[in-house]
Amino acid sequence: MLRVTRLTDYATVVLTVLAVEPDRVLSAAELAERAGLEPPTVSKVLRPLAQAGLLEAFRGAHGGYRLSRPPEDISLIAIVEAMEGPLAMTECSLDDTSCGIASQCGARANWRRINDIVADALRGVSLAQMLDAPPHPDPEAGGTRRIPARLATV
Repeated sequence: MLRVTRLTDYATVVLTVLAVEPDRVLSAAELAERAGLEPPTVSKVLRPLAQAGLLEAFRGAHGGYRLSRPPEDISLIAIVEAMEGPLAMTECSLDDTSCGIASQCGARANWRRINDIVADALRGVSLAQMLDAPPHPDPEAGGTRRIPARLATV
């Protein structure tokens, strides 16, 4: 099963709290309370988000955090990569792989294509969209959305 880490999920929750009032500065304690998370967990996600330029940090008595840009301009791929590094479904999805069989592997091109599809899907969803209620699936269409993809042949 593919899934983002718990900290990445929590980072998204914290960012959605900030996205509700994007110009407001909130302390780590306020963020923890509003997100329903423990303060140490919130503190753990704030640092990489600020280092990635997704948050602005302010020191002092009225210090805290706010989004560095509008929620519409922050994509899910930026959040995932801030927390986990470059998206890579497999080791060979990255350009500089240390895989010993990369040169003769027939699956590599397909894994890279799948990686690109997932990255594009994450790039296509903004933090602002995460505030919206999810669309209701169309029961007549089977309730799922299909992403067209053609895989390379070897």
